[in-house]
Amino acid sequence: MKILTEPIGSIPRPIELILGMQANAAGQLDDKGLQQLFEAALRDTIKRFEETGSPVITDGEQTKPSFATYPIAGMKQLDPNGVVIPFADGHTRQLPKITAGPFRYQTHADAYLKKSKQLTSLPVKQAVISASALSLLYPAEGITGYSQEQFINDLLNEAEADIRESLNSGAYNVQIDFTEARLALKLDPSGGLLKSFIDLNNQVLNRFNEEERKKIGVHSCPGGDHDSTHSADISYADLLPLLFQLNAGNFYLEFAGEKDKNTVLIAIKENLRPSQRVFLGVTDVLIPKIESPEEIRDTILHAAEFIAVDQLGSTDDCGFSPFADDTSTARDIAFAKISSRIKGTHLAEEALNKTTVYV
Repeated sequence: MKILTEPIGSIPRPIELILGMQANAAGQLDDKGLQQLFEAALRDTIKRFEETGSPVITDGEQTKPSFATYPIAGMKQLDPNGVVIPFADGHTRQLPKITAGPFRYQTHADAYLKKSKQLTSLPVKQAVISASALSLLYPAEGITGYSQEQFINDLLNEAEADIRESLNSGAYNVQIDFTEARLALKLDPSGGLLKSFIDLNNQVLNRFNEEERKKIGVHSCPGGDHDSTHSADISYADLLPLLFQLNAGNFYLEFAGEKDKNTVLIAIKENLRPSQRVFLGVTDVLIPKIESPEEIRDTILHAAEFIAVDQLGSTDDCGFSPFADDTSTARDIAFAKISSRIKGTHLAEEALNKTTVYV
């Protein structure tokens, strides 16, 4: 009896890289020097991932500006004054908005994947941003000569290509970051906005066949950034019945940070489809405490009382540093939490195998 375990994606960047990115933005470090820092961070991240014993790794998103904006980095037709996302501690993140069409990704995620696969023999998963998140780039006032309908058509094509190119380039699987799901319910408690997001993402997912969708997953959390969230006050019981309508094979859910875990597990049990697997977060990325392997084992064993083991996996609650400038979590702590997750998952496997009765 095997319990799958995977990371979400981002790892805190080395401080040398963060300072280098700041220096490059200020014109104090040339692009060649910055590229050398990127390459060093990527090599170190993969090496340290391998040392954790993780069966599946990521590139830690070391060279992404953020999990959300990598496709538009360098795009000229942008206005920085787009949608503002407030967090519970008072800080905000702001998306840009496009000023002209057609909409095209400047970078596809397979570019990151190809570099990381050259540095490891382990399976590499690739995170991509959801079409629904990027739909927020279209301005409310519209764009003369480029309708929202035209934008959505372009967006769907680009989002499909982002996933398909990663699969074709040998990704172990592809994870769609859909952290705006709970936020959508906060902005519109009726569920209308979330339903529109799910419909948009399903339009992308439905372009893939059943076998391909087994290698495509969706990540949802309340938006971890600078040890704060944007929608942790929204109940999973409201989110999950809609979230599991997405035609994806895997779901990666924040769980360790939830206070009422039984309610979450009941909601999963009631809504998870037979063809789907749920990876529960067993490490809380917003706190520095390193969960012990025994704590993680017990979290998984508790979840197995509600969820069939062949539909259960473990992960981290969220990416440790989804934005490049986030220094709220130490790099060493992130890898220690990942190592503990690996060990705790093995302990849970051993415990479940001991209690399995064969006839």
